[in-house]
Amino acid sequence: MKREARPIKIDRRLTGANIIDEPLQQVIQFSLRDYVQYWYYTLSDDESFLLEIRQALQYALVQFSARSKETDWQPYFTTRLVDDFGTHLRVFRKAQQRIAEKGDQMKDQAEELVDTFFEVEVEMEKEVCRDLVCTSPKDEEGFLRDLCEVLLYILLPPGDFQNKIMRYFVREILSRGILLPLINQLSDPDYINQYVIWMIRDSNCNYEAFMNIIKLSDNIGELEAVKDKASEELQYLRSLDTAGDDINTIKNQINSLLYVIKVCDSRIQRLQSGKEIDTVKLAANFGKLCTVPLDHILVDNVALQFFMDYMQQTGGQAHLFFWMTVEGYRVTAQQQLEVLQSRQKDGKHQTNQTKGLLRAAAVGVYEQYLSEKASPRVNIDDNLVAKLAETLNHEDPTPEIFDDIQRKVYELMLRDERFYPSFKQNVLYVRMLAELDMLKDPSFRGSDDGEGESFNGSPTGSINLSLDDLSNVPSDETVQLHAYISDTVYADYDPYAVAGVCNDHGKTYALYAITVHRRNQNSEETWKTYRRYSDFHDFHMRITEQFENLANILKLPGKKTFNNMDREFLEKRKKDLNAYLQLLLNPEMMKASPALAHYVYDFLENKAYSKGKGDFARKVPPLIQKTYSDPDHCRVAAPIDDNVDDNIPLRVMLLLMDEVFDLKERNQWLRRNIKNLLQQLIRATYGDTINRKIVDHVDWMTSPEQVADAVKRFRDAFWPNGILAETVPRRDKAIRMRTRVAGKTKLLEVMPDELKHIIGAETTRKGILRVFEMFQHTQLNKRMVYVFLERFLETLFPQNKFHELFNKLHSRSKQMQRYKQRLHTTQAPSLQKR
Repeated sequence: MKREARPIKIDRRLTGANIIDEPLQQVIQFSLRDYVQYWYYTLSDDESFLLEIRQALQYALVQFSARSKETDWQPYFTTRLVDDFGTHLRVFRKAQQRIAEKGDQMKDQAEELVDTFFEVEVEMEKEVCRDLVCTSPKDEEGFLRDLCEVLLYILLPPGDFQNKIMRYFVREILSRGILLPLINQLSDPDYINQYVIWMIRDSNCNYEAFMNIIKLSDNIGELEAVKDKASEELQYLRSLDTAGDDINTIKNQINSLLYVIKVCDSRIQRLQSGKEIDTVKLAANFGKLCTVPLDHILVDNVALQFFMDYMQQTGGQAHLFFWMTVEGYRVTAQQQLEVLQSRQKDGKHQTNQTKGLLRAAAVGVYEQYLSEKASPRVNIDDNLVAKLAETLNHEDPTPEIFDDIQRKVYELMLRDERFYPSFKQNVLYVRMLAELDMLKDPSFRGSDDGEGESFNGSPTGSINLSLDDLSNVPSDETVQLHAYISDTVYADYDPYAVAGVCNDHGKTYALYAITVHRRNQNSEETWKTYRRYSDFHDFHMRITEQFENLANILKLPGKKTFNNMDREFLEKRKKDLNAYLQLLLNPEMMKASPALAHYVYDFLENKAYSKGKGDFARKVPPLIQKTYSDPDHCRVAAPIDDNVDDNIPLRVMLLLMDEVFDLKERNQWLRRNIKNLLQQLIRATYGDTINRKIVDHVDWMTSPEQVADAVKRFRDAFWPNGILAETVPRRDKAIRMRTRVAGKTKLLEVMPDELKHIIGAETTRKGILRVFEMFQHTQLNKRMVYVFLERFLETLFPQNKFHELFNKLHSRSKQMQRYKQRLHTTQAPSLQKR
């Protein structure tokens, strides 16, 4: 007997927002129509099974939507995505370096790169490797089936999940019908290249950038595709019947195309012969190099970093740092005196305080570089040094007090064979020219012996110093200093009443009350001072840059971008800051760094803390440059080792610049300059509201309107005009290769010249092309998509231990098994000894 059909009512509400529900219902309808109905109706006309599947899908979407609304997406978008992208780029860079070290030209470069990439990934991640999912279609489908089954277990009612037939149908629709096609599209290099071109479509292709890409290309397929297209265009132009003014235009175009073909042929022959030429080495050995005058080097950020590296190699860093310090002293001293004069006109008298600060700064420069105790010491005419000491003892210091000695130091660096003359013969000089884009087109003309170069009294690129934070603190060893954070009371804004959370012009922050005891042989005093966390952060930056040994001892509590006004969090931070203070004030710590007492006293003094004005510790590079450890096996997600402001864009930009341009391997003075420049840029653009703007932007990205727009784009991409899209045939190889060239050209074209001036033209080119090359491998793109997907699910379902689940799903990785075998082999001898 035919079963009587019972009407089943379906609630079409899914997310609570009609603008999202409508396109979602269409996606469900199209999925059922194209993946189930087309064969199901040949078996039965009973629609109850279809309706049950639809209800199961809708129930899962309702639960998914509810979880999404409860999730805080800000950390995911502002931190985890950036960290994961940076880690992916770091793994790629390490893989490239490892292949370059092997130097094996016989293997397939693309295949070897993929293998090496996942080898580096397992060494960095240690617990997981995604090689099988990204390289084996069968394993990828199995991974997606398992993942969808877990999601259905979480989202469906137990009764529906136990229905195996329906569960399998829903699982296949999600994994094979939706997720797999989407992941394949997002991982396709050609799709990414087209998207890059579309993103920067408003930028016109520059002929110079195009020719640079051709000359730098190491892909024969790209060069042949460009050559074939140029030949086709050449044939067309020669077939035109032209006369008059047009003939000159046609001739110029023909000559340009002939030149492109010639460059492509030359580059193809060189790559096929395996005789790749290192331009830097070639120029260093055989080329006649242009001369960059020393005074230009000293005021150019890019050039100065190479000269600084060279001077450290030769032991002449004290001379260079002295010159830079004096430049900063002169500029700031002039500013201080101008401020003093203006205040005197207004009837304000602070003459003694300003002169005292000037004297403290001048004495600091003298003791650090010229005194008998200085190490290393600037070796210069003793008479000049004695004259300077006499002036410091009996006269008020002026901005020009160091000029005579600075001029002598400049002449020494210029003439002494150990310094500038030898620098011009060093490979660092050639690399400097490459970064300045001057290996082939010199823009500076000068004699090899430096004639005609003159002392530049105050170049515009000098480093600015501030004297505000220097104080004349007695260095008596009998002085004992004790301090602890005593109060954490919430209060209105009154910094010298009680401590707590304050509001100043709409900006909320925490204020800590520090009780300080100071005791010496004759007296004892106690006072309270008030400091923000940012004051501690600024102070920590100063002392760790000035006293290198403290960086590994003192650890400041970490920052928290969101919910940092929570009472429990503030109490924990108070305890951590107290521990920091006790370690800092330990007598052994003070003995190890006697000069540290001046900084500590200034920080704890009962006055408003003056920060961010660039003191010696912040702006003058220390004599021994800080070496940043960049271990081969660590994720980018580890805290940034730089001291950055508590704002999201600075962290993001500095992290990405580190990975894209490999700045951690570069001179750290340059890296600090880049950080300061980014700070100024962000503050000038957004001011103090930058975090609020980013939070608002994340809220906008996850708003119903934007989610609805994303669903519509997905619907229209897979079902244009309501019809299932046919599989798009892969584009011709020549077209894909030309798209690659166009994408690289566009990226180089949009890079601002200011960036090249800061980190160098060669570094900029290499960094941009490295990122582009990373996206040209489908398997590596899949890895990045899956990492983003895994982090998304871990954020959405924090209680379901997705991290452990993914480790199990990836446990069959061949690279993971090899890594464990190597680890066991290396650990076995030590275990036997025990």
